[in-house]
Amino acid sequence: KEEDKDYVILSKGHAVPAQYAILADLGYFSKDELGHLRQVGAMLQGHPCVKTPGIVLATGSLGQGFSAAHGLALSLKLDCRPNKVFVVLGDGELQEGIVWETAMSAAHYMTSNLIAFVDNNGLQIDGPCKKVMNVAPIQDKFEAFGWRVIQVKDGHDYEELLSAVRRARAETRRPTCIWCHTVKGKGVPFAEGKVEYHVAALSEEEMKVAE
Repeated sequence: KEEDKDYVILSKGHAVPAQYAILADLGYFSKDELGHLRQVGAMLQGHPCVKTPGIVLATGSLGQGFSAAHGLALSLKLDCRPNKVFVVLGDGELQEGIVWETAMSAAHYMTSNLIAFVDNNGLQIDGPCKKVMNVAPIQDKFEAFGWRVIQVKDGHDYEELLSAVRRARAETRRPTCIWCHTVKGKGVPFAEGKVEYHVAALSEEEMKVAE
């Protein structure tokens, strides 16, 4: 509830288990809750819910989290507050028209406190983004709408990510897109780059290998 806090909104809501793990580690709720993911009546559901401590916005319908994040950022700016709003989008999510309406609006209103991460792993639930609906060139599109784009060549390198965040936080005239090149399933050899593991639950045997 701190007034000076920044906000994190996961527009690609299906990736929320990663956010749950971070929130539990930060003490927002007991780590025991992680063992009940997506169970009926449990706190942690398959998409973000505002009833979960630390979750700012319920998301799931792709693209809508981005527009809501802009609305929040714009309201903070109008109140002359220093808070930043970070929003995470998937590359397949960029196929949604509402994403580009938001990009246009954010640039028009110079919403410089809005920082969007694009998780560019090249895959979505139906297959490779290039085959489903090509979203490239990502950088050119955001820049054409008036955004600053910072490319992160290794989206799994924390130092490179933090450097990009520091540069984005210093921007005062326009919104920033941090374009991250990533690998789906990074660090788990049998799942790396495999569309079959999009929001897939691992078996007990797979969990042992992944650990």
